[in-house]
Amino acid sequence: MRSTSEDLSRRVLIASANPLFAKGLQKLIQDRWGNRAQVIGITHSLDETVQTMEQEKPDVVIVDYDDRAINRTDFLNQFIKGGGAMQVVLVSLRGSGEAVVYDRQMLNTSQLENWLGSPWPTRGRVESLTSPRSGNMRHLLTAAALVVVSTVLVYLGLINARLLPVQASLQARPIDELFNFYFAGIAFLFSLIVVFILYSLVVFRRKPGDTSDGVHMRGITRLEVTWTAIPLVTVLVLSYFGAQNLAETVRVDPQAMVVNVVGGQWFWSFEYPDQGVTSDTLYLPVNQQVLLRMTSRDVIHSFWVPEFRVKQDLLPGENLVKELRITPNVLGEYKVRCAEMCGVSHAYMESPVIVVEQEEFDTWIREQAAVVQDDPVARGEKLSRDNGCIACHSLDGTQGVGPTWQGLSGSTIQLADGTTVQADQVYLIESILDPRAKIHAGYLENVMPDTYDELLSEQQVMDIVAFIESVK
Repeated sequence: MRSTSEDLSRRVLIASANPLFAKGLQKLIQDRWGNRAQVIGITHSLDETVQTMEQEKPDVVIVDYDDRAINRTDFLNQFIKGGGAMQVVLVSLRGSGEAVVYDRQMLNTSQLENWLGSPWPTRGRVESLTSPRSGNMRHLLTAAALVVVSTVLVYLGLINARLLPVQASLQARPIDELFNFYFAGIAFLFSLIVVFILYSLVVFRRKPGDTSDGVHMRGITRLEVTWTAIPLVTVLVLSYFGAQNLAETVRVDPQAMVVNVVGGQWFWSFEYPDQGVTSDTLYLPVNQQVLLRMTSRDVIHSFWVPEFRVKQDLLPGENLVKELRITPNVLGEYKVRCAEMCGVSHAYMESPVIVVEQEEFDTWIREQAAVVQDDPVARGEKLSRDNGCIACHSLDGTQGVGPTWQGLSGSTIQLADGTTVQADQVYLIESILDPRAKIHAGYLENVMPDTYDELLSEQQVMDIVAFIESVK
């Protein structure tokens, strides 16, 4: 009878006519199993192997798959006829790098090494050489539950972080719904990656003293097909939702109010053609769709009110008028910003957007139309603001893109070519219609548009000059 320590070890028989291979297997077993294994012998033929198996009753028989002296078929026939608990491993030096275990399970080289480094199964009982299915399922369910919890928490965090401004138009609703869908997808993908990484680091980390290699994993066709199909379906779903949302944002209301929008360096001008009003402030009645017809006076600009969500580029050219529909549904004051880099004062290209009740809008229209028509200074001030002049020329002496208008009229101007000129009425008219004729010293040459001779009538030019002369 064997001792208790012998009962805890496993008796191994090596069958190989190749002495180097046999010694290598013996050393590998001793290195991996230590005192948990005992090599009871090395056999060199089929008869010797079968006889030793019958006499010694080994727990494991490792057979040289390529050894012609030990025919594999004959050996397996003898093994099947035998009884008792025994494991058989067929290994090969020249084969595909796989080993065949007695239960016909295929192991690659790395999996075989992992099996050799694993604890011995209980004597008289067959155990799987891979992780039990129940254990794998437990880990999977635990990780999946953590992914669900993390997804919910991250999604709630994104929603409550108020990453989006106030939703102030009907067009903003479908866009925000799409954003919420994106937030949910971001939360899920973030959790799917981070939770599995952290779970693996905690649960499957290498134990102290463990120097074995990880299990070699081969490609899984079903998994590869799955992770190719899921992104494809996701893209198609997002495309469908995106098309629906686009249709909602461009839905036409035949009663829409028309506003002509002009963008220039660096101002916004809003014309209400049906009301005969032009302003540098965009007034809009609540709950009424507005059709913005937009163009640029110089370079590409981009009309963007974050609270309305929608955005449209403005292109220079009479034949390149762009359209954008907005239905504001929340009273308040907002700002239109230029979302396209358009020059040195791009960051300051802003104008107020005011959403009011219909009655208040009608009152504002009447006030704008009632500007004193007999006062050229009042007319000139309005023209200056509506055409963006004040965006470059300050009225209080502050340094701007262009010379300040405060005290400009009647002063002596130092020009870029070193000469001087009197800022009389002739000089002011010439500077408006041909801004490159005489360049004020210290200012850039090609900043002011040279199209005002086409945009302004003679009377409008004289009104602006009257306003400049009034700024003391």
